[in-house]
Amino acid sequence: MGEAEERDDSSTTEGITPLLAPIRALQSLLSKFDDRGVIIGGVASSLLGTPRFTVDLDAVFLLDLGDIPRLLSEADQLGIAPRIDDAVEFARRTRVLLLRHTISGIDIDLSLGILPFEKEMVERSEIIEVGEVQLRLPTPEDLIIMKAIAHRQKDLADIQAVAASHPDLDRARIRNWVEQFGEVLDLPDLWRTVARLIGD
Repeated sequence: MGEAEERDDSSTTEGITPLLAPIRALQSLLSKFDDRGVIIGGVASSLLGTPRFTVDLDAVFLLDLGDIPRLLSEADQLGIAPRIDDAVEFARRTRVLLLRHTISGIDIDLSLGILPFEKEMVERSEIIEVGEVQLRLPTPEDLIIMKAIAHRQKDLADIQAVAASHPDLDRARIRNWVEQFGEVLDLPDLWRTVARLIGD
């Protein structure tokens, strides 16, 4: 993994301050696995776009299914535990590990990444400083691509906010991946929708 860019976005913590303890625990867990992952979801949207309220945490980890027992052991030491009884079996079926930060009660969804895009996203990730915490986040372009895949109304709003905050986006990269995912997901108009939101 290449060196991540470090920049200070401590002024954009509105909306995520109550999540700082579970965020710190999640980032510590990520660090225990050689930073092979990124924090995504509402936290990334708040820091790379417009601050907004979010009630849970999401991350993509590049981990094999065989790493789940070690991940759960490391997570337990950080106050993070499975939030369903069959969390391991569920993760083996869906590649999503459903966890909870026990003290705060904040839910954490860990997607076990395997796609080429997910690997590129981790390689291109950046370090953002939030107060005294350093978080590994995707680039604005890659967050937009992730949001396009989900394409819920709040994701589309996040895309527009991230684009407004980052006028020098690599639009060719965004278009390349969004068109590929649009084809796979049978969403032929996905790029056209995203293009309008990023002003392309």
